[in-house]
Amino acid sequence: MASDDRVLDELVLAARTHSPEVARLPEAENRRHVQVLLAAGLDSLARPEHPDDQDFATAEALGADRAAQGVPITGLLRGVQAGRTRAVRIAIDRSRAAGVPDDVILEAVLDLDRYTGALERHIVNGYHHAELQLSRTTRDVRTQLLRALLLPGAADPPAADDLHQAGLRPGGRYYCLVSDVTDPALARALEQRLLGLGGVYGLVEGRLTGLAAKPPGTDDLAPAVLLIAAPAVPLTGLRDVHALCTAALAIAARQGLRGVHHLVELAAETALAAQPLLADLLTDALLTRLDPADDFHRELACTALAYLDHGHRLGHTAVALHLHPNTVRYRLDRLAEITALPLGEDDTATRSTVPDTLRSWWALRTWLARARG
Repeated sequence: MASDDRVLDELVLAARTHSPEVARLPEAENRRHVQVLLAAGLDSLARPEHPDDQDFATAEALGADRAAQGVPITGLLRGVQAGRTRAVRIAIDRSRAAGVPDDVILEAVLDLDRYTGALERHIVNGYHHAELQLSRTTRDVRTQLLRALLLPGAADPPAADDLHQAGLRPGGRYYCLVSDVTDPALARALEQRLLGLGGVYGLVEGRLTGLAAKPPGTDDLAPAVLLIAAPAVPLTGLRDVHALCTAALAIAARQGLRGVHHLVELAAETALAAQPLLADLLTDALLTRLDPADDFHRELACTALAYLDHGHRLGHTAVALHLHPNTVRYRLDRLAEITALPLGEDDTATRSTVPDTLRSWWALRTWLARARG
């Protein structure tokens, strides 16, 4: 079970479904802890010592991380208990399918229940210990202020004195930065690099996030980090901008991007991603005759998307795809015969309009994402 990706998927889904607070964290962060805790739990079945004598450092680290990330203890426990219940159900079903006697299954479930009870106690201990430490630091005060500025549901805007104490000017304009760094230790290291930009940084929805007084450069990041930077806006506009940065971060991560990327560079993808139903309707209308299981059809779609990405220029597309221009032209002609896509070249009478190009580009990206599963 510990090495079965399908089991991990089910436990992560259970935790995220039953705890909205956990679901706001990146899925990879949930998966990392579920995998470690599941492996430790199953390993405990083969160990004779009392559960409280086992090493629960991972459980305490989970509690501490969630405290640092601002997840309420009730939300954390809802997620843990949902995953626990699902894990037991899977274990019982698999044991019965394998012919394990019911009395053996019952004994194993009781052992596992004793372990998970101890596990939850250590998660709570880790959470409260970290919470106590955080409450004594200036970092926690600044993080709470950052969350009040960026997250929906804050009762009142921070007072001017609180802003000044955190180094922010009430009338100032700041660059909202959202990174893909979720590990608290790595977040602290990146925060030290970003402090040269001025502003305030902390974990918001599990990711290192900040309000910078100056725009970031590539030199401000470690090579593997992805960071989205928005244009500078007043404090009152940061909440909406933060939501856009979070959406753009997910898109950039799916594209495998790294380094600093500006929100405006991803404006089209971010805006279109907010309309999944419209994307599906458009794709079905324009590409209904393409078969996702057909390799040639996928080849045609990839070629057409590259053609649009290279400004309707055959030569540039051919170089990018390592094809002869006549091959590109043939594939575009075949796609035009099969679908309703307007793919006219820029130097012909059938040249596409900007809305035509946008619709074609959006439909092709959506269809290819479907085809890749």
